[in-house]
Amino acid sequence: MNLNKPKFWDFKKPNFLAYLLLPLTLFLRANIFFSTLYTKKKFKKIKSICIGNIYLGGTGKTPTTLKLYQLLKNLNYNVVNAKKHYFDQKDEYSLLNNKSKVISLKNRDKIIKHAIERNFDLIIFDDGLQEKKIDYDLKFVCFDSKNWIGNGLLIPSGPLREEINSLRKYDGVFLKITNTNIDLNKIKLMIKSINPKIEIFDSYVKIKNIERLSISDKYLIFSGIGNSSSFRETLENNDFNII
Repeated sequence: MNLNKPKFWDFKKPNFLAYLLLPLTLFLRANIFFSTLYTKKKFKKIKSICIGNIYLGGTGKTPTTLKLYQLLKNLNYNVVNAKKHYFDQKDEYSLLNNKSKVISLKNRDKIIKHAIERNFDLIIFDDGLQEKKIDYDLKFVCFDSKNWIGNGLLIPSGPLREEINSLRKYDGVFLKITNTNIDLNKIKLMIKSINPKIEIFDSYVKIKNIERLSISDKYLIFSGIGNSSSFRETLENNDFNII
């Protein structure tokens, strides 16, 4: 069953309902704690990168994965993308498969072993930061700068899979920027206050075929991405007339 994201998740401050659900975050806190007790495995025969998020959905990790894949291909790395198989994420797999080499199995450990058998020297995981058994060589977190961390609370009180302080254990942040009115400096200062060594990268969405479209027309838009408002903002920033 698919559930829509509650609107109060993205309020700047928690509301009454968010506080009411706080006891239920104990289950996620317990899961996070026990995951720290696992001994994570690092693979020496292949380098690994993970592009994930701690905000639930809509942060641009799949397009970021594809962009990084292309950059590394251009640098002559023998690289492959990877996606753990989930029945309800076929669209993400199709996108990766259409634009890159990709391995998808039900177990990330088996994905890496399969990549080694096929002689790849670098693997990029789309999602998987919360994986309990694998220690990636590089770990990147994606955020939508507009939503940022929402109300700052864990699921189900808020949109976070982990506390924002978990940025201490990551190597870099990708900030998706569709709204130029966001105070990016405030966000970046907060990130750096948690992890001074972390790298921060700004990322933007560009419409490649805009010259083929008539700005004067009226448009009805559909979106199947995690944060559909960013899709609308991208079009409106390019003067599309959306009805």
